[in-house]
Amino acid sequence: MTTQCKKVLAEPRSRDADRSQLAILASARDEFSRYGLAGARVDRIAENAKLNKRLIYYYFTSKDDLFLAVLEGTYADIREAEQKLHLKELAPAQAIRRLTEFTWEYYIEHPEFLTLLNSENLHQARHLMRSERIREMNSPLIQTLGEVLERGRKEGIFRGGIDPIQLYISIASLAYFYLSNNHTLSAVFGRNLMTAKAHSERLSHICDVILGYVLRD
Repeated sequence: MTTQCKKVLAEPRSRDADRSQLAILASARDEFSRYGLAGARVDRIAENAKLNKRLIYYYFTSKDDLFLAVLEGTYADIREAEQKLHLKELAPAQAIRRLTEFTWEYYIEHPEFLTLLNSENLHQARHLMRSERIREMNSPLIQTLGEVLERGRKEGIFRGGIDPIQLYISIASLAYFYLSNNHTLSAVFGRNLMTAKAHSERLSHICDVILGYVLRD
């Protein structure tokens, strides 16, 4: 068989493998976000992906490795979406507000992101700690945020000495805690915190808190 013929045969196989892996990851994301790592079942993942269970182990070795792949894909999705904000092209205060708004909106639109993080925290981040991709994906965002903060400081509108990692954690946590604990918070305060009005009020509050911190008096 010629080299060209082998190449032609290999390309469809490669595309089939890619499609199979994407189907497995999509099914696994749904399964893990619904049941957590402990409650997830590889049989259900295979059934919903419409693939043989052996293929899951062939591509991902184990349930834990599959969970890590799902986590990495989930982080890659939000990092890719953040890049499309083009924060470097915005005025400093506008960039901070846009990142804050985006984070809130993304968490609302992707509840699976929060549930997957909850599951990984239950396991003390033992999967993420062995992932080099996660740290590589986060670095560009923190670098961009640092550049925005420095630009704002030089323009005299931001105060100095702001750690971009601490700031991002604050942005994320103000949205994350509210949404991941909405059931208990709603019960405790006797208020439905998931109405459109409540969401609008919360986002306004988060923006006020974050911008109130970074802006100079």
